[in-house]
Amino acid sequence: MFFSVVTPAYNRRPILEKCLRALESQVFDPALITDYELVVVDDGSTDGTIEWLQANAAEFPHVRLVERHHQGAAAARNYGVEVAQGDTIAFVDSDVIMPPGSLQAHALALADAYERLGDDRVFTAGRLVNTSNFEQPTAEPAKVTDFSNAFFDTANLAIARHWLLTAGLFDTEFSQYGWEDLELGVRLKNLGVTMVKVPEAVGYHYHPPFSLDQIPKMIDQEIQRGRMGAIFYKKHPTREVRMMIQMTPLHQVLWGGLTAGGRLNEKTMAPLLRWLIDRGNPSLALELARIFLNWYTVQGVYAAYGELQQEG
Repeated sequence: MFFSVVTPAYNRRPILEKCLRALESQVFDPALITDYELVVVDDGSTDGTIEWLQANAAEFPHVRLVERHHQGAAAARNYGVEVAQGDTIAFVDSDVIMPPGSLQAHALALADAYERLGDDRVFTAGRLVNTSNFEQPTAEPAKVTDFSNAFFDTANLAIARHWLLTAGLFDTEFSQYGWEDLELGVRLKNLGVTMVKVPEAVGYHYHPPFSLDQIPKMIDQEIQRGRMGAIFYKKHPTREVRMMIQMTPLHQVLWGGLTAGGRLNEKTMAPLLRWLIDRGNPSLALELARIFLNWYTVQGVYAAYGELQQEG
């Protein structure tokens, strides 16, 4: 296999440095992975990412830097796939740190699945561990809250390139936050492409420690997620998608009830969240904040879907 690792980047230089150093340090059997490249698609960064990569090119011999105007993750990944030279695409997000054997684990699992199934109608999904430890991200232990059953999460996966092209790549109508990868996953599933989970292909997904000043951006992302969720459902009006985007009476009752109809929100919960953060529990504070963040998602998806229906 010739692996092309596609990594879109937008103003994430500090963690991107760790991401790329980890990818350059991958260890694998050359009889299995005959070659690999790191296709970094800069999506219009303004934080010096391009200049840093150009100045340190000798440290990253496998990196191919391509530049784009800022058009979002879907367009950036599409361009990365289009210019990739490999027959196998691995998607690794710019805030994910891969230990040395992770690409090898993907390749072994793909080879095993190809032999077992008799074709390459499969992709491998690595495991993600969320961490706020910037200095030593791979020291984070796995947690129950890390579990995800998402089909085609592009933070850490590998797939034969031709299946992405057959499915039509990412839909650039998903121009805001959320769902562009899972929507492509639906199309791949409809083509009969299956998922093989590879816990050995672990990636450590970095998020800065939770703080109250992050909340406005997080709320905006959840509203965007709601808008993109409505587009997702319009394209694929199934019960499975409704559950994914939380556009069900169950989610209305659940998050509406837990927030007392929105009365428990970023303002009323701020003192408790600040108290937890000050006592060294930002992770717990974030989990509590997710209660009202999910309520924003539910409200956003219903509002956006109503607008789409009015537009016809």
